[in-house]
Amino acid sequence: MRIWFAIVLSLSAMTIQAQRARDLGVPFDGTPGPLDAITDVRGVEVGHTTLITGSGPLKVGEGPVRTGVTVLLPRGKSNADPVYAGWFSQNGNGEMTGTTWVEESGFLEGPVAITNTHSVGVVRDAIIAWSLKHPMFHQDWSLPVVAETWDGWLNDINGFHVKPEHVFSALDGAQSGAVPEGAVGGGTGMVCYGFKGGIGTASRVLRKEDGGYTVGVLVQCNCGRRPQLTIAGVPVGKEITEGVPYSMFKDDEAGAQQGDRGSIIIVVATDAPLIPTQLKRLARRATMGLARTGSTSGNGSGDIFLAFSTANAHANDEPGPNTIQTVANGRISPLFNATVEATEEAIVNAMVGAKTMTGIDGHTVPGLPHEQLQEVLKKYGR
Repeated sequence: MRIWFAIVLSLSAMTIQAQRARDLGVPFDGTPGPLDAITDVRGVEVGHTTLITGSGPLKVGEGPVRTGVTVLLPRGKSNADPVYAGWFSQNGNGEMTGTTWVEESGFLEGPVAITNTHSVGVVRDAIIAWSLKHPMFHQDWSLPVVAETWDGWLNDINGFHVKPEHVFSALDGAQSGAVPEGAVGGGTGMVCYGFKGGIGTASRVLRKEDGGYTVGVLVQCNCGRRPQLTIAGVPVGKEITEGVPYSMFKDDEAGAQQGDRGSIIIVVATDAPLIPTQLKRLARRATMGLARTGSTSGNGSGDIFLAFSTANAHANDEPGPNTIQTVANGRISPLFNATVEATEEAIVNAMVGAKTMTGIDGHTVPGLPHEQLQEVLKKYGR
């Protein structure tokens, strides 16, 4: 019997939430929203289903299982109104389905899901099946947006353990409020800079004179080599060298030649009124937040980013024409800054929130040690 559990926590339950980077004194630029999460953008809901079962040697189809699915609904479960969107592939060794239609139409027309590489298909099909039970989301031809990163170091990835019911649970349980981070949902089995990675989130609120808009970011991080890791400008990965899980994360000739072979999915949300071309520009800026943490997006890394705006409701209503608003390009730079800052923090939050995990064949990935991180930051005057 397969045992699984969905992590869909209320705000009250988040009192037991793992520590976040700011709790450890990590200094970041910019002003976060009340939750410092993508859900600071009004209407956005996030849900996770986390699958953790078994231990010991890998038995394909049985486990051990360290995987799951994370979903995000731009306007929540009660509002299927499409949102303007844009996407960007920094390095395309990965997958995000549905993006050709996002590019062509300029709209994101349903949920976004993130899972492991070999579960993209079932998650995509499950979103369509879920929409049949929620007619406001149903389309005669559905092109769901589903992204992935590879969790095969810890998870029985070829066992196909993510099932439609797990996607339904994440979608039905999605909510606003604080977002669980670390080894949850699609991020359960991920590795980031040789430490345990997973799901992370952060937000920024612009100054009133810059529009007062909110930008939120959610990442599923599975990228980077240990010596690359930089936090608040400090070379943390070169200072904390213990416990590197496998060769691609090491600072040796083989690791350097292989480069960054992981992946990262980044979703950017904002309430600023931006049109699709501007949102593509916003998605590109996630690359700079990623770079702040040390990644160089190597050949083997799938670094794919999506940005959407919850402004301009009913922009796709028929028959039109419809009236919309947009930020002038001359005033868009503060939104770029916010995206860079929130992306950097979201990645660090994912690592801070994730604990040491052992998966298939005894493979163990250490959590980022909080006290050592604080010591290293202090050493460099941060």
